[in-house]
Amino acid sequence: MDAIFLTFILMLSIFLGFELITKVPATLHTPLMSGANAISGITVVGAISLAGTGQQDLANWLGAGAVALASINVVGGYMVTDRMLAMFKKRGG
Repeated sequence: MDAIFLTFILMLSIFLGFELITKVPATLHTPLMSGANAISGITVVGAISLAGTGQQDLANWLGAGAVALASINVVGGYMVTDRMLAMFKKRGG
């Protein structure tokens, strides 16, 4: 019963996420990415706390993987945001 409920939640979140992202205008994607970076920063903190518990080997490996993936997301997001902001700077002065 729980697996069916969790599968339903997963399918609903995939559908809602797809619908929301397709409705966002192209001019808002980069500012929304900056907000997602903040969420990924929270993910990094949670993953570090999970990886550092020393409880189980699986938790440590999953935590380390989550730290790596969320860090890649944060760094890439900030690089894209910085590139977008550079387009709005005045040239030559």
